[in-house]
Amino acid sequence: MSVVLMTLASAGCSSAPLPDSSLSTSATTVAPTTTTTTIAPTTTVSPLTIYEPYAGTAPALPPAGQSSVGQLRTADGRTRTYRLYVPASLDPSRPAPLLIALHGGLGTSSQFEANSGFTGLAEANRFVVVYPDGIGARADGTGPQTWNGGYCCGPAARNDVDDVGFVRQLLDTLAAERPIDPARTYATGHSNGGIMAYRLACELSDRIVAIGIQAGSLGVESCTPTQPVSVIHLHGTADTNHPIGGGVGEGVSGVAFRPALDAVEALAATDGCGPAPIPGLDPANPDLTVATWAPCENDTAVRYVVVDGATHAWMGRPAQSEIASSFVGEPYPNLDASRAIWSFLATHPRR
Repeated sequence: MSVVLMTLASAGCSSAPLPDSSLSTSATTVAPTTTTTTIAPTTTVSPLTIYEPYAGTAPALPPAGQSSVGQLRTADGRTRTYRLYVPASLDPSRPAPLLIALHGGLGTSSQFEANSGFTGLAEANRFVVVYPDGIGARADGTGPQTWNGGYCCGPAARNDVDDVGFVRQLLDTLAAERPIDPARTYATGHSNGGIMAYRLACELSDRIVAIGIQAGSLGVESCTPTQPVSVIHLHGTADTNHPIGGGVGEGVSGVAFRPALDAVEALAATDGCGPAPIPGLDPANPDLTVATWAPCENDTAVRYVVVDGATHAWMGRPAQSEIASSFVGEPYPNLDASRAIWSFLATHPRR
């Protein structure tokens, strides 16, 4: 047994809030008495789970399905675009899971498709993936794109763009074209896209079943989902663009971000989870500190994975360029964020 496993096996969970980079621990020891009978020290140990980040998922395969680019006209008069991938491995007669993959601030659908690798995972694991585009900075809607996640980011937030309405309309469009399973409709996002995914959980919970985040936060003042939504949130301790503990990062947004843990705890509360999470570990990777709130209402769960030393870059994927690395850091190599997120989402359908 590794030193990490032995150490955390004696860790308890506390009802006090978790710090962003470590799990709280507690232990009760009965001291030896001085009478003729000596009581050996004892320790009370809280439950501990083993975290298997890729459980139940297959590694990515070369895409062999159908890629397409679509457009739709939204109620606010904008023409919105998206990229769609339908795997060749799908049975067209059966409703398929759907993943909405939201790029980060100043990203695009094509950039996030290449950076995340969700298309190859969709081929291997038989789900449809759609990559919507945010709102561009230029007057005609083109250029580096952002989402209106609430307090972030860019022109989408400044102009109060109805991105929730766009995603709802996109879901209607896709459902009219092919059988989509409403009990397995998920969203994931990076950074500004993660902030947007949280907003979808708060305001589109009738359609979004679970969300997966890397490097996001809760950008709306009030989160009142009509149904519980499962969450997995990954965040690196070396993320200087969206600091894990909150505050203004080194990126161009200028936003004073809220702490990542605030978002996790807010969703755990709306999901009716208990106040104290169960600590977990991955014996193969001591960089991961895991907390899971479960069970919650309707068999939902909330999981928070802190990755020691990880930057803002999407984890487990090659850097897209030296320029990208100069803005967001070198990608953390020892966790495939996309596969870890899909593993969680796929095991949390709506019951």
